[in-house]
Amino acid sequence: MRTFDRLIKKHIVALSIFSAASAICAPTVASAQQAVHFMMDFLPSGEYAAYYSGWTKGFWKEEGIDITISRGYGSSDTVSKIANGAADFGVGDIGAVLTARSRAGAPVKAISALYTYSPHSFFVLESSGIDTLNDLEGKRLGITPGNSHRIYFPEVAQRIGFPEDSVTWVNVDATAMGTLLIQKQIDAAPLYSMHYYYNNKAAQSAGESIKVLPYVETGFKIYSNAVFASDSTIASRKEVVEAFLRGLQKSLNWAKDNQEEACKLHIEHVPGLPLDDCMGSLSVMLEHVFNEDSERDGLGRFNPDQLAFTYETVAKAQDLDPAWDPQQALDTGMLPPR
Repeated sequence: MRTFDRLIKKHIVALSIFSAASAICAPTVASAQQAVHFMMDFLPSGEYAAYYSGWTKGFWKEEGIDITISRGYGSSDTVSKIANGAADFGVGDIGAVLTARSRAGAPVKAISALYTYSPHSFFVLESSGIDTLNDLEGKRLGITPGNSHRIYFPEVAQRIGFPEDSVTWVNVDATAMGTLLIQKQIDAAPLYSMHYYYNNKAAQSAGESIKVLPYVETGFKIYSNAVFASDSTIASRKEVVEAFLRGLQKSLNWAKDNQEEACKLHIEHVPGLPLDDCMGSLSVMLEHVFNEDSERDGLGRFNPDQLAFTYETVAKAQDLDPAWDPQQALDTGMLPPR
């Protein structure tokens, strides 16, 4: 197997191993504490290091929370599990919350913003001559079923005056996306910006390098990942929600100031994940959390205008009622004071 293929597969395998190991990695906490299950939206790559290191550091324990964190299987699946009571809190794309609440009345609300702007990007090879999103005309773009890059692509294309039907979408396995790009079987791979480091490392092993073309550079600035909970949890466990959010913000702030240690603790939960891969993902993730937006509005809080644009974009892509008020899918009243 070629070196770059091994690098990407090693990264994915390390994350997969976590699923079997998570139960025995849980910290021991006092039985008097409130048990809480926090579910991610996918495999625990380095972008989740703030949560796993906060678990190990005991930031939730200090708030009276006996937390367990588990992997997810996509934002929509995590939203469904929260709605059905299979977990107490979840993290995932707010578009999934808005869609589920608007379309089906799902009893789930976002209780904290995380990514104040979308990490949606296309990865291309530097050697391809593709320098901007406009250069994708006539190219082969990788995609997976339900991938939000494709859902939002028409809006991005419209913003840059791009003929969206001029590209060819190629269905591929998500775990093979980076490898296929490096092998030049596709011209562009739709990936989150925080997945750049380890994909570029694999590309460099093949004598290539990767350029990132972010959607946000077109003015496509929508909220992305958020933390959410069910209506029943919000209504009946207010003090637990408040304590959970305090622990969350402690974890995020500590990871921002201690990125290498955060990744070392994360790797205790995800054996085999390379430290540099973790740090590469974590550093980009934190840029989406701590920035001029969170400085302006407050950590975890939504800006009404940006939320309205986010819903407008999601509603257009998912054929939702454009008049529906997205504030119905929010409850940020339990966030710690600014």
